[in-house]
Amino acid sequence: MTGKDFIIMIIVLIAGMLFGSLVGQLLGPWLPFLHASKVIIWNPAADLDIISYDLHFQVKLNLASIVGLALAFWIYKKIH
Repeated sequence: MTGKDFIIMIIVLIAGMLFGSLVGQLLGPWLPFLHASKVIIWNPAADLDIISYDLHFQVKLNLASIVGLALAFWIYKKIH
């Protein structure tokens, strides 16, 4: 897998998660288990006298976004 293929795969997977999340938001009033989500947070930070950084990463996963991610991976494998 080249660098270009890897970037395309990441874009397809993110698009799949976004699509799944959108479907979960739209169907959430009728199917509440699609709308329930879990938040994963990671806050790496360091102060090294010369440079310091503080990053904040947050991922909000629900069942629909995981299904969208799996579907996107399957589509990527079928196409590629």
